[in-house]
Amino acid sequence: MSSQPILEARGIVKQFPGVRALDGVNFDVRPGEVHVLIGENGAGKSTLSKILMGVIAADEGEILFEGRPIRLRSPLDARQHGIGGVYQEFMLVPWLNVAQNIFLNREPRRWKGLPFVDHRRMHEESREILSAFGLEVDTRLPVKHLDTALQQMVEISKVLSTSPRVLVLDEPTAMLTDREVSRLFERIEELRRQGVAIVYISHRLQEIRKIGDRVTVLRDGRYVGTVNIRDVSDDQLVEMMVGRSISQMYPRSRRAPGAEALRLQGFSVKGGPQEADFVVRYGEIVGLAGLVGAGRTELVRGIFGIDPIQKGELLIDGRKVTPRSPNQMIQLGVGLLSEDRKRFGLALKSPVHWNTVMASLRRHFPRGVVRERKVQSIAREYVEKLRIVTPSVLRQVRYLSGGNQQKVVMAKWLDTKAKILIFDEPTRGIDVGAKAEVHALMDQLAQEGNAIIMISSDLPEVLGMSDRIYVLFQKRIVGEFKHGEANQEKIASLMLGIGTGVKTNAS
Repeated sequence: MSSQPILEARGIVKQFPGVRALDGVNFDVRPGEVHVLIGENGAGKSTLSKILMGVIAADEGEILFEGRPIRLRSPLDARQHGIGGVYQEFMLVPWLNVAQNIFLNREPRRWKGLPFVDHRRMHEESREILSAFGLEVDTRLPVKHLDTALQQMVEISKVLSTSPRVLVLDEPTAMLTDREVSRLFERIEELRRQGVAIVYISHRLQEIRKIGDRVTVLRDGRYVGTVNIRDVSDDQLVEMMVGRSISQMYPRSRRAPGAEALRLQGFSVKGGPQEADFVVRYGEIVGLAGLVGAGRTELVRGIFGIDPIQKGELLIDGRKVTPRSPNQMIQLGVGLLSEDRKRFGLALKSPVHWNTVMASLRRHFPRGVVRERKVQSIAREYVEKLRIVTPSVLRQVRYLSGGNQQKVVMAKWLDTKAKILIFDEPTRGIDVGAKAEVHALMDQLAQEGNAIIMISSDLPEVLGMSDRIYVLFQKRIVGEFKHGEANQEKIASLMLGIGTGVKTNAS
């Protein structure tokens, strides 16, 4: 690994309306190095990465490539310098197929100088790129038909197909299974050996120790420090990030659960789980574990009336309910925080206050006369309670960091006064400080007598927060554990189908 940086940022300042996102930040990355960038949501990580990728321009400071100042006016400028990146938000064209997305604006031509795309070559090369991750994907399929994990792999494959010299990865594993993460890390190790410089942004401290060399910490848009990963503990990193120590990541005040809140009997969802038996009681958190595609999200979408039910029964408070629509389930006291906040949880161009009350307008204004001042007042209460970082409740949520957007979604469902709350990946893309806050809030909600169903791909989170755990494999519930009965190995084995008696797709 060279000791000289290939890409360097000096004194970077970026101002958005009401927010100083970066304030004199320095950063560099060397060939053959994985330099990790961490910090709380809103610390400026994604803003810095977008400046390095030419998406936005810095207000002050300079970017140097191989020691020479450069101007990055667009992602094309960055690509011409050999800088490529994966954004936190997908940059795919949903109606184009996989191969078209991978080679967008770089399509191979049949004859040089003529606008005829060599589709056969494009699909062949796309399959080769995807096979490096062990993926067999129909490259003629529009990406809108892929699940979020596969879309993320297509996004990564698209960037790697340009053979970048500097690779910026912003939360690349947020949507991936453990198996896909392992394949990505193997690919990163190959790139490192080839001398590619990698900027890696993540909230997962266990990840950065596996692949990182140095780590730079940002807090509130300011540079805190750069250290070798081997020379610092997790507690020290957390304290650098949040400015305080976090004594307990998974706070639970465990007590005997109350009455039965929700029960499934032989519950089958079209395209999802089959013959699921499931129960959650008031005052408890029930975790759902499983690989992507196991049917976790489809199960809760069926409960919430989004996906059609094929057979079976759903009982709420002992009364049979046929889910027909989300609005019906909201009226019955059920709330669903979806795994994709941007697509299903938020109106991105609407301000914080309208997003906060959008699911509870009827409760606040039964006569249909909506008062703006009251809406703002309600939103301010949740901004304070959930520590949402925003200059105003009038701020459009698209300008908030990912973690603060997630908190706005949580505020929306809390404001409905739902008694049965379904959290699908509630801490995905959230920093460790915000995770601790979300976990504390979930514990408080359980203490107050709410029933909580939690889907998470983070096994320590499932084990730490759940009173009981159901494990899904190939769209069937294959195991149930009480708190203290399970460990990561037991759950992971069932997630992979080991010992379930269920035939795998490969068998």
